[in-house]
Amino acid sequence: MQSRTSAPRATGGRPRSVTADVAILAATRAALVELGWSKLTLGDVATRAGVAKTTLYRRWAGKNELVVDAVAALFDELEIPDRGSLAADIEGVVLQFAAILARPEAKSGLMAVVAESIRDDALRDRIRSSIVERQKLLVLEGRARAQQRGELPEENDPEAAARTADLIYDVIAGAVVHRALVSAEPVDTDWAQSFTMLLLKGLTASATA
Repeated sequence: MQSRTSAPRATGGRPRSVTADVAILAATRAALVELGWSKLTLGDVATRAGVAKTTLYRRWAGKNELVVDAVAALFDELEIPDRGSLAADIEGVVLQFAAILARPEAKSGLMAVVAESIRDDALRDRIRSSIVERQKLLVLEGRARAQQRGELPEENDPEAAARTADLIYDVIAGAVVHRALVSAEPVDTDWAQSFTMLLLKGLTASATA
């Protein structure tokens, strides 16, 4: 299994302190909940984390990058344990994803950076590399497991397999984010099961086409 966890980029100089990184990201999430995006400052985060403000600037270019990494750390908690079937695996990860989105720090942080990325290409790239690409590894893992069980056929074309993985991720992430954050409707077990059945019909139909 590939690791989806990626520490913030080092910028040279002294070795990074993992403890400081964890404290800074946690402080960022706490500040998001208490202050909101507009009032959050690196100075406030540094005070909460018990580090110098220069420590933050050695690690992150600014608030945008810091908040993306703070949110990415939450999504790195997602996992796809073997539940015995592709349907159960999908339901499990959907409910985990929704539970993370329900956390105030995830909700406020994700909505803020997505809004900011509309006019910031570099921030959009940071979201893609730090959140989206890392979470796509779950799709690859779940699909490989389903292929080993015989639930899905093997794919011999790497490019076609990559496109399929992208589409599966977009469908799952898009549906859950829209349901939880845009429509503000519950992502409960009943919804997860209905969504999974709809997704599986599409997967099995495309596999036999």
